[in-house]
Amino acid sequence: MASPESEVERIYDILVFGASGFTGQFVVEELARVTDAEKDLRWAIAGRNSDKLRGVLLQAQEITGKTLEHEVDIVVANVNDEASLKSMCLQSKVILNCVGPYRFFGEQLVRACVENGCHHIDISGEPQFLEGIQLNYDEKAQNANVYVIGSCGFDSIPADMGVCFVREHFPGILNTIESFLMASGGSGTVGHYGTWQSAIHGFANAKELISLRKQFKHEPLPRYKPRLTKRSSVFFHEPSAKWAIPFPGSDVSVVRRTQRFMFEKESQRPIQFGAYATVSSFFSLLMLIVGGLLFSVLAKFKFGRNLLEKYPRLFSFGAFSHEGPSRKHLEKSSFTFTFYSEGFSTKEKEEEGQHDRQMITKVSGPEPGYVATPIAMIQSAFVLLKESSKLPGKGGVFTPGAAFAKTSLIKRLTEHGFHFNTVSEAQPI
Repeated sequence: MASPESEVERIYDILVFGASGFTGQFVVEELARVTDAEKDLRWAIAGRNSDKLRGVLLQAQEITGKTLEHEVDIVVANVNDEASLKSMCLQSKVILNCVGPYRFFGEQLVRACVENGCHHIDISGEPQFLEGIQLNYDEKAQNANVYVIGSCGFDSIPADMGVCFVREHFPGILNTIESFLMASGGSGTVGHYGTWQSAIHGFANAKELISLRKQFKHEPLPRYKPRLTKRSSVFFHEPSAKWAIPFPGSDVSVVRRTQRFMFEKESQRPIQFGAYATVSSFFSLLMLIVGGLLFSVLAKFKFGRNLLEKYPRLFSFGAFSHEGPSRKHLEKSSFTFTFYSEGFSTKEKEEEGQHDRQMITKVSGPEPGYVATPIAMIQSAFVLLKESSKLPGKGGVFTPGAAFAKTSLIKRLTEHGFHFNTVSEAQPI
């Protein structure tokens, strides 16, 4: 089986697959912006239609002012054509996979990357896909010396690398972290249809995740005290003075996988983690509850899923659409994760099982879906290319925290619009 270090001559360092998709366009633009600082970087874009890909380069050229049309190669490849995927993988060291929903279109490319010695990075927020890939391809990727690293976008770089940052800066023994997301932006906040579609099918097939996890046959992690309190589905969070709900993305799944890896491979004490999203007003909360109930009912049935997919703006109360957000809106939007962490000052306090230290940390950045996500994905790829000796093992399927904990990724992110800050130093409780 080929590997990235084998005799195969690879033309490109990075190849963006699905470049003509909504998110792919923004990934191409961000890559064009940062290539000046990455000397001798060779990159290309790929997808099903060469004319659309040419249009992507022209638009990116207009947005960034970079010369791209005659400088960046186009590769035609289709997830349903194994020969085209093989050819694409043999030409590149790292593929950035922007084709979703990943439950439908992700595994084909992962398989091709592993079989043809090409590293794979995605921006999936779909736990079933992510954990299924780990179950079925981790050993194969290790044998092929290929890194398959999922969730390298807004899901779940801020959360997973944020936990790594808190662990590094907490003066004592860290036990629990709760993250609270606040997203801000002007009126007209709209997510793209692809994210909506992933959510529909993820919810509809949620039971798959239970049976999938049983197949790992994991030994239970140590149960440290005090246990992290399980929050209700809706609650008022006093420190932020906002209503909150469980965060609907993959952050909890990803962080827990990272903590298991760190415990099993690095003998680190696993951190208990909870993730929540805050709501701007009580009226917004009511709308969210009504929309969530309607969504949960319709997603259970085929005809309901068809309705949800056909009319995303209607059934999401304007939160998602086929068109996605405008560029003007992207400029006004941002996100902030606030991490509330608690732990112990000494081993003796840990044995007593009573927290006596707490700390507040924030991770913030630009618009999450189409500005922060391309930044995170591309910087992850650069770290994979330049710092492979700092990654664990020689390959395998990893979360961002497991893969990048010992690398410069946080530093790179802070140089490109992210912020990792300790707001309140560890205080006695």
